Amino acid sequence: MQVNIHPSWKAILESEFEKPYFIDLMQKVDNEYANFTCFPPKDLIFNAFEKCSFDDLKVVIIGQDPYHGDGEANGLCFSVNDGVKIPPSLRNIFTEINTEFDAIFTPTSGNLERWARQGVLMLNATLTVRKDVANSHKHLNWQTFTDAVIELISEKKENVVFMLWGNFAQKKIKFIDPTKNCIITNGHPSPLSYNKKKWLREKMNFTSANIYLERVGKLPIDWIN
Repeated sequence: MQVNIHPSWKAILESEFEKPYFIDLMQKVDNEYANFTCFPPKDLIFNAFEKCSFDDLKVVIIGQDPYHGDGEANGLCFSVNDGVKIPPSLRNIFTEINTEFDAIFTPTSGNLERWARQGVLMLNATLTVRKDVANSHKHLNWQTFTDAVIELISEKKENVVFMLWGNFAQKKIKFIDPTKNCIITNGHPSPLSYNKKKWLREKMNFTSANIYLERVGKLPIDWIN
């Protein structure tokens, strides 16, 4: 399988790609795509690493696995392709942005590539899924790879904001050095667990991320445009 990533990631991940578990993982993924309808499209599996360069990386948002409906997943967690109805979790995220920044933000697209281009890595823990079967590729050992990515980011960079929403994402804290990075935790934006009052407490998501980035001399993320 061809791994499409931004050139700045190659030196960081090259040794990971050569490990036996990753070679085995790619074979299993190839087999899944050969025998089942899977998402995202094969050329977008590593899209999070293509759209956000390692050099520009400022924020990491961690999701669980891709959307499993036709035409939805584009390789960025919480993001969907242009023309796809905005999913409930992402709609709650947009509501939070509206409230935090006191904005009138009515996006017509849930495509978050604009965030990625500013340095936001939107990383699902599992990068692929079978059609209509959520979390169906959990067994493929994707998390060995994505956990290594989180640990490498923490090791090789500093002053990165990690946004961990929900119990699943918060288990990744063990891979992050809190002495040189910012960790923001909150509930998951899914309608099943979204707590608006908790999300709004002290504006602890997008506003806090930008305050931290500015404090360490980095440009804030334009979450609206």
